[in-house]
Amino acid sequence: MKISGQTFVVTGAGNGIGREVTLQLLAAGASVAGVDLNAEGLEKTSVLAAASDRFSTHLVNITDRDAVETLPDAVATAHGPADALINVAGVIQKFVKVDDLPYSEIEKVMNVNFWGTMNMVKTFLPVLKTRPAAALVNVASMGAYAPVPGQAVYGASKAAVKVLSEALYAELLGTPVAVSVIFPGAIGTDIATNSGVALSSGSKNAPAYKTTSPAKAASVIIDAVIKGKYRATIGGDAALMDRLSRLRPKRATMLIAKQMSSLLG
Repeated sequence: MKISGQTFVVTGAGNGIGREVTLQLLAAGASVAGVDLNAEGLEKTSVLAAASDRFSTHLVNITDRDAVETLPDAVATAHGPADALINVAGVIQKFVKVDDLPYSEIEKVMNVNFWGTMNMVKTFLPVLKTRPAAALVNVASMGAYAPVPGQAVYGASKAAVKVLSEALYAELLGTPVAVSVIFPGAIGTDIATNSGVALSSGSKNAPAYKTTSPAKAASVIIDAVIKGKYRATIGGDAALMDRLSRLRPKRATMLIAKQMSSLLG
């Protein structure tokens, strides 16, 4: 799918990967409807974009289905019908074990990561299917296939996004909609702060991890759109664990458990 002249809807456009995806799409000649619940973040993206009428901001909580269902008309008014949807928005959980995680936290993570994605998909699919060529990209996580202790519910929510995306790919064969699922590893964003969580007290002894920049992550996502990729990983950590989790799943689980143990205190 080409980028220039197309209309993209990007969730999580107010920060991190979503912001970088937005800026790179605009630089390539696309129009972008940026969706986020953070007004300040969207405003900063708008300032950075400096794209006049090719960028619109939509202050929407993706867990609010009624609000999400107003988006197709709003996007069409601003730019014309959506040609692509890129679901980036997501939150992590508190770095604690499942038995220490309150139900309220579990529900929040599932609501944003799974139901938020589902709301956007269900709302925009009818539009995407009418376009000559369209793209649907869901950002999952390395945690969808490589379980991280202290992030069990986050991983479960992203595993749900993974399987949803793969099933959508099969369901949409023969239609104009190309479906891609993306698996980032450790990315240098403020997702913990934006999720309203903090590391446990044991995190002061946590080892340093190499992260991939949001700009690099965005370039991988946009490449997946252009090439219609079925899936893509972001970062050497995600690529390594992708292979190891399929060849030696127990070994992958034990390796991550050892690396992450300091985060759980």
